[in-house]
Order: sequence, then C-alpha cells, then structure tokens
Amino acid sequence: MNVPLIIIKKRDGGSLTSDEISKFIERYTKGQIPDYQMASLLMAIFFKGMTDYELDSWTEAMIRSGKTLYLGDINGPKIDKHSTGGVGDKVSLSLAPLVAACGIFVPMISGRGLGHTGGTLDKLESLGMNVNLDTESIKRILKENNLVFAGQTEDLCPADRKIYALRDVTGTVDSIPLIASSIMSKKLAEGIEGLVLDVKVGKGAFMKDRKSASLLAMTMKKIGERRGIKVKAILTAMDEPLGNACGGSVEAIEAIEMLHGRGPEDYREVVLHLSAWMLVLAGICKNVAEGKKLCDDKIRSGEAIEKMRGVVIAQGGDGDAVDNPSKLPVGKKSKIITATSSGYLKELDAYKIGLACVALGAGRLKAEDKVDHGAGIILKAKVGDRISKGDEIAVMYTSTHDFDEAENLFHESIQIVETPVYKPKSLILEEV
Repeated sequence: MNVPLIIIKKRDGGSLTSDEISKFIERYTKGQIPDYQMASLLMAIFFKGMTDYELDSWTEAMIRSGKTLYLGDINGPKIDKHSTGGVGDKVSLSLAPLVAACGIFVPMISGRGLGHTGGTLDKLESLGMNVNLDTESIKRILKENNLVFAGQTEDLCPADRKIYALRDVTGTVDSIPLIASSIMSKKLAEGIEGLVLDVKVGKGAFMKDRKSASLLAMTMKKIGERRGIKVKAILTAMDEPLGNACGGSVEAIEAIEMLHGRGPEDYREVVLHLSAWMLVLAGICKNVAEGKKLCDDKIRSGEAIEKMRGVVIAQGGDGDAVDNPSKLPVGKKSKIITATSSGYLKELDAYKIGLACVALGAGRLKAEDKVDHGAGIILKAKVGDRISKGDEIAVMYTSTHDFDEAENLFHESIQIVETPVYKPKSLILEEV
C-alpha cells in the first residue's frame, strides 16, 4: 500500500476504496503508519469530505479494529442512546434506568467530560460506581440489571480512540463525517438493535446551529440504518444548561430526584421524550405518547428508581444514596451568586456556565486532569424568569478552587433585560 498516494488521492477529492481505508486504519492502529500521515489524511477528509461508501467503510474499519460486544444471547430488545454533549446534560443517568424498567436492555457505553461539557462516567463515579469494566463484566451486569454504565474498553474500537486523540490536536475535530463515524462505530460495536441520538444545538453544544446539527443527525442515522439498526435522531436545545444542576454529584442528585418524580420540568421533558422513542424503536410502545405514559407509570410505581439502585449496587456504588441523595459529596466551599439588576433573565449562556464549572474543578481542560466530583453550580433562575436585584440566581460549590474566575464567567453568561422574554415551550427542536 502506497500511503502518500492514498493521502494525495483524498486531498485531490478522489474516493478511497474500502480496501484502502481498511488497510490504512488497520496499519495505523498497529503503529505501522505514523501520526503525521494519518493527520494528513484526516485533514484531507476535513476539507474534501467523504462519500456514503467511504463513510461506511471507515466506520466498519474502526469497528473491526477491535472486538465487539456479542449480545445475541440476551433475550430482549437492546437499545441505546447517545448525546453529542452539553452543559447540565445528565439525561443518561435517568433515562437508562427508566427504559430498563420498561423491559429494554441498555448497554450504556459513555465518556468522560472534556472542556465545557460534562461526562456521564464522572457523574456516576460521584456515586462510587466502578465504570472501568471489562467486556465480560459489562455483559454480566447488563443481563442481571437490564442496563450497565461503562467506559469504552481497551478492545472496543481502539482505532477510534487513537484517531480521536490525533484529531483533538490537529484541528480536525469539526468534521461531520469524522464525528459521525466516531460516534457510530462505538455504538454499532455494542451489538445494539436500535439507537436514539440526542443531538444538542446551541451555545453550549458542539453543534452551534440547526443546519449543522441536522446534517450530523442525518449522517449518523444513515450510517446506522445502512448497518441494519433502527435510528431516531432528536435535536434538542442547548443555549442554556439543561435542568438546574451543572457539575458532578449535583447532576447525579438531580437525576435521582427525577426518578423519584421530582426535578426540573425542562430536564424531565427531554428524558421522557428520548425514553419514549427508545420504547417505540424497541416495539414496546406504538408511539411517543404511549411511551411517555409508560415511563410515567414506572416512575410512580418506583420501578425506575429501583433499577437505578440495582445498577449502582451492582457496580460497587452507594445504593443508599439513591434513596438519600443528600449523602452525595458536595463541595466544602459554597458561594451564592445574586442578580446585579432587576428585570427578566434573557440569557444563561451554557458555554460560559460550562467553563465556570471547569474553573470550579468540575471539568477538564486536558484528558488527564482530575475532577472534583463535588464542584458545580446549581441554578436558582432560568431564562424567562422575573428577578429582582439581590435575588439569589445560583450557588457555586468547590473544594479545590477559588471562586473568582467562575464567578466572572457566570456573570458574563447572564443577560437581564427590562421587558418580558419569550421562551420556547419545548426543548425538542426537530426529529430526524
């Protein structure tokens, strides 16, 4: 294989063959192709894009770079959900136990926070859960509990892990074909039958505009459907944080509260909508309305919180915290943030609030950074609320950092105006 010729072919807008793609990725994963040549190919893809055929071949090659989860011996629908990431996005923590209580098996392979977005695994670790599981443990816990929360194993799509790290330092992250294949290769390697995609749109999301988010959603949907799995993509708003809690344990607390039938309405709306679509894909419910009703029933009956308690215990966490979330660690230091003027809250910039959480120790700027699980922000007001000067609008928590940077970022994130603010009734923007 002539590596430079393949790079030149893509640089000049040509289409690579399945054999060229599979051998390139295989040899790169084995260390036989250096980073600088893969980086050159990634940059060519960034500018020239990929055909559907190339995209399918690229995704397949990443799946074949490692092992897959064989779930054929599990008798029941196997459906997962993936979010493109946002601020306050603790949807998976409530959604997975909820749909598991409805009879779906959910192999929730998740990631850690990086930059302004939080990570599901970090939030689960605030409950004391072990999320660093091997393949056999993932399957065992899934069979016993209908769900499992775990990080990507060493042998699951290793090519994607290596390529993503390179994209992160070569300016090739913002490529829809590369984003789509990265997400879908890991999800398809799980052996699932259906997938619901939560594509966030707005200031706190990876995709800032609706057009780009729709294109990403459609690209991922087509990859999955061409592989024979059912896919539904939902575009949801992420201009302000989802719910009231942003951080580690404070988000875990809010997720548990939702399963107890409490919690913010915007968060509840997104959880129920995505959960309902998972039930539709699984064939358990005929439509979204029926799915939402079943989810409501499982919350009221206590079955949803029981599923959460079961998986927390199965993964070595504190089951008592599911009944008494106040046991979860919250930062030893706290600071109340008050409004500096009166009026209507027009903006809560999710991106800047995410950065404020990082400044408190709740997130990472580099993958190796440690996270303070008790750090975070609890919002006391949301967009559209009428507030007066001196009103409490947020509380910050940390054990490891000062408040100055976070407080400055938070004040930059808000805008208060004199006239009432229109706020959309729903965070559900579009279904693909």
